[in-house]
Amino acid sequence: MSILDFVNSPKDIKQLNTNELNELCDDIRKLLISTVSQTGGHLASNLGVVELTVALHKVFSSPTDQIVFDVGHQCYTHKILTGRKNDFSTLRTEGGISGFTRPVESKHDIFSSGHSSTSISAAVGLARAKQIKGEKGKVIAVIGDGALTGGLAYEALNNSGNDNSNLIVILNDNNMSISQNVGSMAKHLTTIRTSPRYVNLKTKFQRGLAKIPKIGGRISSAFTYVNSKIRKRIYHATFFEDLGFRYYGPVDGHDIEALIDVLKAAKAHNHSVLINVNTVKGKGYNFAEKNPTQFHGIGKFDINTGEPKSSGINFSSSFGDTMCSFAEKDARICCVTAAMAEGTGLCNFAAKYPKRFFDVGIAEQHAVTFSSGLAKNGMVPVFAVYSTFLQRSYDQLIHDVAMQGLKVIFAVDRAGFVGEDGESHQGVFDTSFLNSVIGLTIYAPSYYSDLCAMLYEAVYKNEGAAAIRYPRGSELYKPENYTYAHENFSVFGDIHSKNCIVTYGREFSQCYKAFEALEDTFLIKLNKIKPIDLCILDYLTECESVFFFEEGIRNGGIGESFASLLIENNVKARFHHTAVDNEFIKQASVDSQFKHYKLDSNSIIEEVRNAKGK
Repeated sequence: MSILDFVNSPKDIKQLNTNELNELCDDIRKLLISTVSQTGGHLASNLGVVELTVALHKVFSSPTDQIVFDVGHQCYTHKILTGRKNDFSTLRTEGGISGFTRPVESKHDIFSSGHSSTSISAAVGLARAKQIKGEKGKVIAVIGDGALTGGLAYEALNNSGNDNSNLIVILNDNNMSISQNVGSMAKHLTTIRTSPRYVNLKTKFQRGLAKIPKIGGRISSAFTYVNSKIRKRIYHATFFEDLGFRYYGPVDGHDIEALIDVLKAAKAHNHSVLINVNTVKGKGYNFAEKNPTQFHGIGKFDINTGEPKSSGINFSSSFGDTMCSFAEKDARICCVTAAMAEGTGLCNFAAKYPKRFFDVGIAEQHAVTFSSGLAKNGMVPVFAVYSTFLQRSYDQLIHDVAMQGLKVIFAVDRAGFVGEDGESHQGVFDTSFLNSVIGLTIYAPSYYSDLCAMLYEAVYKNEGAAAIRYPRGSELYKPENYTYAHENFSVFGDIHSKNCIVTYGREFSQCYKAFEALEDTFLIKLNKIKPIDLCILDYLTECESVFFFEEGIRNGGIGESFASLLIENNVKARFHHTAVDNEFIKQASVDSQFKHYKLDSNSIIEEVRNAKGK
């Protein structure tokens, strides 16, 4: 029996000694590696915060003390310790536990999170609410230094104030740090300052000063002022100190005793505290330590070799290859990413054209406005971004690109269903919000060849800003002899049929398989989904029914725009629209999501046949 076998809630670790806690951490790491190798997920970051998470639950009492994990992807140990150990094998599977924090899953998951740099903002709000209501407990934000590249984190720090006595921010520095190396003296003094004896002595001393008649208050204030100046000189932590935090660090994030001491000191403090913790991403698994980027978010892999179980060409790699070929011939081509060079397929571009590659960190808003600056001065910037993260820069897209009339290309990766990442990462909203952007052209490739050709059109044929949205992973079913001839839409079958199926993007594969099985039906594939070519209406005058299938959100999507065109142009055909309707998409395989939302080929066949029978 291992220590982990006896741990089913945070209360179970309260009485464990240091040796037992270290053994518990080893057990957790084994469980993390074995599980993620089967389910995929975020491994390196979770291996790095095992001791920190164990120490948090040793010192604090969740959920009275509220722990907010930034992004939420580093919460696996937290899930194991808060009653989900026996369900951990279902991580990221349909009906199983999420790979991110989800309050609907547990009272210990305080905030639903899948995007970066939000934890401090949420924690400040939670802490303020506790103060207003007079509730007990601390609020702890755990944020990686990579997330500090996002501006929202600084807005929150600026707003935290000096009177947030129940707020603790833990900065997890895992060698992506922007913080200064403060040296051995600072480390030594942190050890002294976090010892219970020092904390108690300092508290009693300050209280004693304050009790001295007449002059006690002034002496206490002077002591605090001098203490602050000395602390800043030693720690070089003026940034956090000036924002009103008491700074502790750096602390070894893999030393349980040191972590417990500093957390106890922060808990006893009557002031907002920031703790700088040093950790190693991938700690305890050699392959992840050597290549933390690959193991940040990984699919199923072989534990013994660290090799992914699936590989090969996909839409992201096809995009990266295309951009390299463009850049070789055109010195204006630049690529921009927001800390996702590998995920968006741009590693080769970065190596070949380093002066024209820009990784701006987790700062999508800046990435868009930065791209508009590049465009203004004659470059052709291509911002490669996941659909779910493009949501964060909607204002910049309208104000700094569209309103300026600038040529910025948006390569929208992971459009549509993304599978096991769950609600926060599904790329089904971009069609709706991009559809409202004035002057923006949107392309929807179905295959790698489409993607390459449409990128060329966006860069060299289209006058203004353009978005090319493409899915995660590989191509689906491709009809024999399929070609894309740069037309705004493509027509398949007899246009005099009574029924017409209309679709775009990856969903075309499902629709084409259905089309092959249906009678009296033809198929239209939209290649450019904004603006919709009005010539398409000429093909629909004889139709009795139009079936629009869309791998995206219904409200404000392309299907609704298409329906409006039919009404406005007096097309009499009955309109049937199948899309995601007013809900967030839960984790499941992509195939399962197609079936659930009736966008798979069999559901399409059934929909058309049922409608014909009415």
